[in-house]
Amino acid sequence: MASIQRKLGKPTDQRMALIRQQASDLLWTGRMETTYARAKEVQKYAEKIITLAVNNYLDTVKKVETRKNQKGQDIKVEVVNDGPQKLAARRKIMALTYDIPEVKKEGESDDAFAARTKNIKHPLVEKIFNELAPKYDQRSKDVNRKGGYTRVLKTGFRRGDSAETALIELV
Repeated sequence: MASIQRKLGKPTDQRMALIRQQASDLLWTGRMETTYARAKEVQKYAEKIITLAVNNYLDTVKKVETRKNQKGQDIKVEVVNDGPQKLAARRKIMALTYDIPEVKKEGESDDAFAARTKNIKHPLVEKIFNELAPKYDQRSKDVNRKGGYTRVLKTGFRRGDSAETALIELV
């Protein structure tokens, strides 16, 4: 039986853009409030992204490179790169989400912000692989089941159009 997708009263391109944006926001902030129907669609979408990251975040390749320092001397440096599965998963997640820019923390200087974000090109993808994937991989080992990374809680009805609202959050 094929999964039935809610249309959400929008054409396909607008609906997919909406789900993609809301999933990106959910993965970045950890929780959001929206209508119940949208929350259920975003839940399916976000669960697939997290599962992809959890299954591939450990695939890394270490290699030793020879580089020159400021004095012109050769130095051997150990570099850790993504393995083929992790690289493919990273590219797939980049296609499934919107890129959310890193925000400067309160009281952080411009130099400190520049130093902190120097090597981060895609902050959301980095957060998914470095924070969420290890957390949920450990959780799946503790609970002994996969999935269930998000929860949807009904919060009542919206004033104005009486749409049923829900809070979706990462567990």
